[in-house]
Amino acid sequence: MAQVAPAERDLRRVIGDGDALPDGEVDGLGEGELLALYRDMVLMRTYDERSLVYHRQGRVGTYAIFWGHEAMQVGAVRALAEEDWVFPSYRESAIGLLRGMPVETVLSWWRGHPAGWWDPREYRLASIAVPIATHVPHAVGLAWGMKLRGEQTCSIAFFGDGATSEGAFHEGANFAGVMRAPVVLLCNNNQWAISTPLSAQTAAEALVDKAEGYGMPGLRVDGADVLAVYEATSEALTRARAGDGPTFIEAVTYRCAPHATADDPSAYIDADRVELERENECLGRYERYLRRLGVLTDELVEAARTEALEAMRAGIADPDPELVTRHAYAE
Repeated sequence: MAQVAPAERDLRRVIGDGDALPDGEVDGLGEGELLALYRDMVLMRTYDERSLVYHRQGRVGTYAIFWGHEAMQVGAVRALAEEDWVFPSYRESAIGLLRGMPVETVLSWWRGHPAGWWDPREYRLASIAVPIATHVPHAVGLAWGMKLRGEQTCSIAFFGDGATSEGAFHEGANFAGVMRAPVVLLCNNNQWAISTPLSAQTAAEALVDKAEGYGMPGLRVDGADVLAVYEATSEALTRARAGDGPTFIEAVTYRCAPHATADDPSAYIDADRVELERENECLGRYERYLRRLGVLTDELVEAARTEALEAMRAGIADPDPELVTRHAYAE
């Protein structure tokens, strides 16, 4: 079960530090499920790192980096049922991989190619929202609609801390609370909205405090702890399916990479803080946890990395050269 980290207000964790903070566990997650979470995190990390390389090679356009945010995405999606819907922002551009979407589809989206669009019903995955917070009312509306139809389907919306300053977030959260919509509002609080720090976003002590104003419970978790995110999302979904309405989750982490490939964070970020956070990033932290449990071996680590890298290489395979001129000249 999650525990509250000392000296950090209501910040729930499951994974300890191997020393002062003991490890916890999540009910219902056996060795197979724990390793599946690990493979998913490796896939997402590999996707992000290779996409940065592909951008530098000129093979994809401007790219929004999510390095260090894998725990939030994997933990939350693993808690969902197959029929539940995901509403991602651009920071969760590759989240479709966790639902079986081909790598080439997501890469095509970043290349501006028509193959980068999909039927949302196929993966229960809405289109990637680039405008800030505009997808929050969409997630709420779908969840409310499913409730009206008597279905058990829930939805989850991912958004950043900066989105909580947008009108669309407040409208969506208010509507969710009033209609008791079965939706999870997951805020990725990585402390930065491009170059705007959290202190310039809100006067609230914590973003989770906003939940009370909309009549819904708020959970505050360590966003770099995949098990804490999984557990919190599972609790929120159980509540939603019981007819008790929405939940706001504030997943607290720190953005260790630039906002996007077009951003130079050296002008505003604390380099020492970044270095410190990188030492305890989510994938490494989870790997150390699994090794302490004795369920992760060097062979499993290598297999997961190889599988993810092969998927990325296949997904970026150069297309038919005739595409350059096809539909451009008369034949």
